[in-house]
Amino acid sequence: MLSRLRKTSLLVALLSVPLIGQEPEGTRVPSVHMLPAPPVSILRGSLGTADLRFRVASGFHVNSNTPTEEYLIPTVLQLDAPTDIIIGRVSYPAGEQESFPFAPDQKLSVYSGEFSLSVTMRALSSVLPGSYAVRGQLKYQACDNAACYPPKRLPIAFNVKVVKAPPPPQKNPAQSPHAHN
Repeated sequence: MLSRLRKTSLLVALLSVPLIGQEPEGTRVPSVHMLPAPPVSILRGSLGTADLRFRVASGFHVNSNTPTEEYLIPTVLQLDAPTDIIIGRVSYPAGEQESFPFAPDQKLSVYSGEFSLSVTMRALSSVLPGSYAVRGQLKYQACDNAACYPPKRLPIAFNVKVVKAPPPPQKNPAQSPHAHN
């Protein structure tokens, strides 16, 4: 049986260990946030573009979509669209070429601060007009000047409003060339 003093010491030691996933006080946590997406409207049967903006926490960076080394984890956007809305090309910005203390002689292609991704979409002509949710995830690996952290997946969601194409313009009937009094 443990003495009361040993029980108290064991309890204090257990309580001082951070919980799994909990950061010690004063530690900065690497993160990426999606900024509010502007409204996206697409005519039925037409192409549209969603511009998505992200912010990397201060003091951190993420590898670009085309990292300089194959062992580095790229930033990738994966989207699931509703039926009759087709996700096309995702355009990624060029990464900033930077070197860091952990590899001073090597330039890495990274995103830091704010960066934007552009997504081309097509609303099929069969889609009903209305608002549709597009969901997905941004896969990335954040690093600071000393270390890289485990890869994360940021949930993504934005709305697309599909609108009916306006009717074709009506031609005015031919006017008589004679003056009417």
